Amino acid sequence: MDKATKCVLRDMIRGEADALGRVMFEAIQEGPGAYTPAQRTAWCAAPHAGQAWARKLAAQDVVVAEAQGAPVGFVTREGAYVDLAFVLPEWQGRGVFSALYDRIEAGGRAAGLHRLRVHASLIAQPAFAAKGFALVRHERMERLGEYLDRAEMEKTLTAPA
Repeated sequence: MDKATKCVLRDMIRGEADALGRVMFEAIQEGPGAYTPAQRTAWCAAPHAGQAWARKLAAQDVVVAEAQGAPVGFVTREGAYVDLAFVLPEWQGRGVFSALYDRIEAGGRAAGLHRLRVHASLIAQPAFAAKGFALVRHERMERLGEYLDRAEMEKTLTAPA
């Protein structure tokens, strides 16, 4: 993150799942426009919240970027799969994703992983490519009658130099 960005990276804390659901919702609904409003609604019509959402996040490694006491982005990893990566629109382009991802990757390396995988949205593909992910294939998934394009990508984790 650049010096102007005042963010702290940390692990998710108990009781924070609903706030992360709001970050995800705002990133999808208000972020860059690669998807139509109908596609965005099919993807995430309302902020994720509640016990099922909290359990999903609790089962993963979750790194949060916090500014002024509130989450502004997060990335999750379940085993070798990078599941969720969202940054509030006003924090995009400031190095937040890069810092979050680096921490998630370091956790994967520490866990002995040799490869990471992700299904990246059209918006996230360039960011993952910049982190060394290679395209495996393009996909089109259906959700609530809408079709969303994404890419399956993977990265081989080499031993540190």
